[in-house]
Amino acid sequence: MTDIAKQAESYEANELFDIKNSYYIGNYQQCINDAQKEPPNYGNLRIKRDIFMYRAYLAQKKYGIVLAELKTNSHPDLQPFKLLAEYLQSPDNRDSVMHALERELSESSSELNHSLLIVAATIYNHEHNYESALRVLKNDDSLEGAALSLIIYLRMNRVDLATKEFRKLREKDEDATLTQMAQAWLNLALGGEKLQEAYYIFQELIDKYGVTALLLNCQSVCYIGQGEYKKAEITLQDALEKDSNDIDSLVNSLFISGHLKVSAEVAKRNLNMLRDAYANSDFIETYNKKEAEFDLLSQAFQ
Repeated sequence: MTDIAKQAESYEANELFDIKNSYYIGNYQQCINDAQKEPPNYGNLRIKRDIFMYRAYLAQKKYGIVLAELKTNSHPDLQPFKLLAEYLQSPDNRDSVMHALERELSESSSELNHSLLIVAATIYNHEHNYESALRVLKNDDSLEGAALSLIIYLRMNRVDLATKEFRKLREKDEDATLTQMAQAWLNLALGGEKLQEAYYIFQELIDKYGVTALLLNCQSVCYIGQGEYKKAEITLQDALEKDSNDIDSLVNSLFISGHLKVSAEVAKRNLNMLRDAYANSDFIETYNKKEAEFDLLSQAFQ
C-alpha cells in the first residue's frame, strides 16, 4: 500500500468516522462543522465528506442550501440528495419528484450508487411504500442499508424480520454506532425488560459521543414504555432545549401531556406548535383526519 493510500485510509478511519458518527446520533451541526474543514484531497474522500454534510443540512431542514449548491454537473453520488431536498421542501411537487426518482432508478439499474439507493428508500419510506423501499435496499449491502431495512420492518410491525436484519448488522460490525442504535430500536419494539437495555445503550452513546435531541428523545420513549411519564417529560424538555423544533420530541411531549394532567391550554399550544411547524407531517395529517371524523360523528349524534 502506498503512503498516499495509507494516509487516505487513516483519514477515513478518523475524521470521516467522526463526521458520519455525528450524523447518525443526530449531532447535525457538528457533522457540518467537521465536514467543512479542509480534508486531504484523496480519491473519493472529499465526496464522502460532502455526502454527509448535505445530509446533515437536510436533517436541519435547510433544503435551500442543498438545492443551491448541488448542480447538474455535481458528482453523481451527490445528485440524489438534490432530489431528496426537492421532495422534502415541496409536498405539492412530490408526484413529479417520484417520477424523476423512478426514472433515475430505471436508467441507473446497471450502476446504482449507494446515495441513490438510500435516497430512494428514504422517499419510499416517507410514502409508506415499504415494499419498494425494501426492494431498493436489497441492492445495498452496506451497514446503513441494513439499518434502514430494520427501521422499515419495525414500521411494518415485523419485529421478526427486523430481528433477522439486526443479525446482519451484528455480523458486519458489532461495535458500530448504527449497530448499537439498531439494537436499541429493536429493544424498544420488543418492550418489557428490553426497554431498560435500550435506555442503557442510548446512555452509553451519550457518554461516548455527547448529548443530542435524537438520543434524548429515544430515552424518553424508554420511559414512556415503562410508564415513567414524569421522567419522560424531563428528558423531553432537555431534548427540546437541544432542538426546539424536533418533531419526535414535540409529538412525545403532546402524548405524555394526557398522562401528566397538563392543562388543556398547554396541550392545545403544543398541538398548534406541531401544526405550525409540521403541517404536512404524518402525525398532523392523521390527527386532522381523526379530528374531522370525530366532529362528523358528534354532529350525527346531536
